[in-house]
Amino acid sequence: MLLLLLSLCMVLLLRAAPGSPAGDCEVCEGFLQRVYDSLVSSHRELSPPLVEEQLVRTCSGVQGKESRLCYYLGASSDAATRITASVARPLASHVPVDKICQRLSSTDKQICELKYEQQLWDLSSGGLLRLRVAQLKRVLASWGEECRGCLEKHEFVSLIQEKARHRDHHHVDL
Repeated sequence: MLLLLLSLCMVLLLRAAPGSPAGDCEVCEGFLQRVYDSLVSSHRELSPPLVEEQLVRTCSGVQGKESRLCYYLGASSDAATRITASVARPLASHVPVDKICQRLSSTDKQICELKYEQQLWDLSSGGLLRLRVAQLKRVLASWGEECRGCLEKHEFVSLIQEKARHRDHHHVDL
């Protein structure tokens, strides 16, 4: 009897523990929530083909970690496998995105390992001078720029500030 009770408790504990804690799949949840919100605002009825089409269309214009997520989901043009139906069906049925991401992470752990890059909000010279040169190079690379001939940190900072004036960015990814 005691053995039966212990095994029942173990089963209940294992069922209660999700594959990944809530909020752990920040890129997956953020991206799918954005896709879902755009679908709900523009369509009354959601169908899996419509959701899948919107997912592929949205994936064609993303970069960074969201682009990597699209690759894992098979919604990018260079993906080897395609599991977009695993997202489209539940999203069309209005399943919460955190539940969808938990289910996806049970098949591919990499989906929930994606994290957004740290964002830099202070583009003043004081804020930029606190960064390392490697981080300054990443800011420029994220803009598709390169500092040729830069040797000193202040040269990177001045180039970033010059390019920031021409760009409409309020933050940059590090």
